[in-house]
Amino acid sequence: MPDSKQSAPSKGKAAPDEFKGWLFKWTNYLKGYQRRWFVLSNGLLSYYRTQAEMAHTCRGTINLAGAYIDVEDSCNFVISNGGTQCYHLKASSEVERQRWVTALELAKAKAIRLMESGASDDDEDGQSHTSPDKNEIQNTLRILSAKLEDLNTCNDLIAKHGAALQRSLSELEMLDKENSTDVQSKVKAVNERATLFRITSNAMINACADYLDLAQTQGRKWQKTLQYEREQRLRLEETVETLARQHNSLEQQVRAQASQGSLKTAPNVKASADGKPESTAGSDDEDGEFFDAIDETPDSEFRTITIPDSHLTHRFPGTNPSMLGLTGTHLRTPSGVSAASMASEASEGAGKDFVYISSSDEETADKPEEFGVKAKKKLERTASQHSVDSTSSSGGPRTPQTPSKVPKEPRRRRRTRIPEKPNISLNLWSIMKNCIGKELSKIPMPVNFNEPISMLQRLTEDFEYADILNKAAQLESSTEQLAYVAAFTASAYSTTTQRTGKPFNPLLGETYELDLTEEFGWRAITEQVSHHPPAAAAYVDSKHGWESWQEFTMTSKFRGKYLNIIPQGIAHLKFTATGNHYTWRKVTSIVHNIIVGKLWIDQSGEMDIVNHKTGDKCHLVYTPYSYFSRETPRKVTGVVTDKDGQAHYVLSGTWDKKIEYAKIVKDQTGGNGRGKSVYQTTAPKVIWVRSNPPPWNTTMYNFTEMAMFLNEPEDDVAPTDSRNRPDQRAMENGHWNDANTLKVQLEEKQRAKRKQREAEAAQAATEGKAYEGYKPVWFEKKLDPQTKNFIHMYKGNYWDSKAQEDFAHCPDIYL
Repeated sequence: MPDSKQSAPSKGKAAPDEFKGWLFKWTNYLKGYQRRWFVLSNGLLSYYRTQAEMAHTCRGTINLAGAYIDVEDSCNFVISNGGTQCYHLKASSEVERQRWVTALELAKAKAIRLMESGASDDDEDGQSHTSPDKNEIQNTLRILSAKLEDLNTCNDLIAKHGAALQRSLSELEMLDKENSTDVQSKVKAVNERATLFRITSNAMINACADYLDLAQTQGRKWQKTLQYEREQRLRLEETVETLARQHNSLEQQVRAQASQGSLKTAPNVKASADGKPESTAGSDDEDGEFFDAIDETPDSEFRTITIPDSHLTHRFPGTNPSMLGLTGTHLRTPSGVSAASMASEASEGAGKDFVYISSSDEETADKPEEFGVKAKKKLERTASQHSVDSTSSSGGPRTPQTPSKVPKEPRRRRRTRIPEKPNISLNLWSIMKNCIGKELSKIPMPVNFNEPISMLQRLTEDFEYADILNKAAQLESSTEQLAYVAAFTASAYSTTTQRTGKPFNPLLGETYELDLTEEFGWRAITEQVSHHPPAAAAYVDSKHGWESWQEFTMTSKFRGKYLNIIPQGIAHLKFTATGNHYTWRKVTSIVHNIIVGKLWIDQSGEMDIVNHKTGDKCHLVYTPYSYFSRETPRKVTGVVTDKDGQAHYVLSGTWDKKIEYAKIVKDQTGGNGRGKSVYQTTAPKVIWVRSNPPPWNTTMYNFTEMAMFLNEPEDDVAPTDSRNRPDQRAMENGHWNDANTLKVQLEEKQRAKRKQREAEAAQAATEGKAYEGYKPVWFEKKLDPQTKNFIHMYKGNYWDSKAQEDFAHCPDIYL
């Protein structure tokens, strides 16, 4: 097309693909769509007001590696990174839009491959050695199919314009024979149709060139990949042959020594590359012990951080990702094992904890010569404890790893997928016509804004990373335990980065249970205890020595462009072994782009986590996102202090990726004169790292692995369980129209029951009798000794009733 082009690679070294052209970008309601010059290069999409601005001023850039590309209609499409950047674009035609979308998808796939492989953008030779996965091949085939569609479209246009041109020529010949005076006008029409035919032909030629160029590029790439696989196979064959020779040589040596009677113990032998065995001295086990070397530079033993008193932040000067716990610390996945142990589990079938021995430990910093002995003892203690305290994946119950001939009963396999979200557009007129003649409070919100889980299930999802609490329960230091609890509170927000759907509002009396005792050692029960105002009570207990409860409610304030969601209520966590009792309030959630644009969620505010037994306190700050700030987006910082106000640990990270902590060894606050707290700390260690969601979750409401099975049907749950809610189940199955109908019926039934209770209360007041009103089934209102407020607390009888299959006292809330 005339306003976009794809640059050809230069000779010698291949140049990165570029795609340039004019597009219309939405700016605001006053100016609407404005024409901008867009440049796609190296996985980045940038735009300028004019082509001349490319030399000095870039108006905006978005990285396609983490972007979402959505097509709205024939000419409009949206590009968003799921956060602050969202471009609403419009092309001049449908063909032009398709060319842009194809180029963007191809650039996104390439950027993701580059990011995963760690290769540089211009190192295409290195990229050619990576084997194309199934998704890449399907993406390429999809792009080729799109190009082929463009060719077919151009072919149809050429046939159409060619036929029109032929008709015009025939009419011109007829007029020429009749010597008509309208020859001039017909000639003009023929020239116009000839011009259209020429333009269409040029478009066809360009489309053919693009198709041929793409096919040749992919062909060369697959040829290199095939050659690389062929070389790998040859090397593998040579390695197997060498191993066979070594095995034969070792076998002959063992037989020779056995025949001489000199083989008293199994010798430790190793073979050289040419197959000749060599005797080696050392231990009988090839898996020797290795220890981290000590950095003898004194400056590397500690790190200094600065924390403003008014706004708690800190940084680690001179650090890089490898220093921030990515290589030296125990990198925990959400399953509670280290990153190194995940690789060993895949090959050996058992996880091994990676022991972090810091060079800044107080025991070894002053006496480096004792490092090997103490490290060895530490490893031996860890190895002896691991057989007893080994943790199942995702922080499961610790069971002895003793050999047994009796096969264990297999754990329940929970689902990893749900039906894909249907592509149903939101028709505002259909919503408005259903509101005619109804009260404002009775206007039903369609399920188009929802996700197929309830608020009760969303509260249970806060414990996705409960393995952090399992590890915290084993700590002796209350301040270090508090640091782990703080990291757990931040991990609960990690699911909100892409999840902008609204959970279903629970009905009064609705419950939800999740029993993960077999897998992870904890179980939860939640109940909607009030409808006006809406409130839910939750209780979670674990076999690892902790329990948690809360009464959750919230208020919202609409601010025009965004919506503030302010949680109410206090969350409790208690460790049974030590009696440490922690409480905290959740921070404010902000939903941006309520009116126009792609929704995105941010967390902001301050959180105080208090240990009521010891007086320890952790003050966390969730920094709100600002376009003009240089702070890391979604940043969380905090300090752990004791009852006397002395700081012990600092925390830093982001609530959507990871949280790490470092021990304070020296307080250098005094005398700096800047109103900031300056601490000297040890090397930071990672407490929590967010697990990657399933690759197919983008079509399944951006659910996490845990959210996939939250609404999985179960037979032995209470009849009021959220899994039995018909409108929620219909939405999950993709029947949105049925879900809307069922949702209205459920709400009408709930209103009818409320009116009945109001009538009974009025009748009791008339007769002078007391009316108790609605009472929850599994929770009761009690005085909280910590906060001195009345909250709904768990009675403790749900799991007994489930074991006895006695749910007769549950209310009838569904259809």
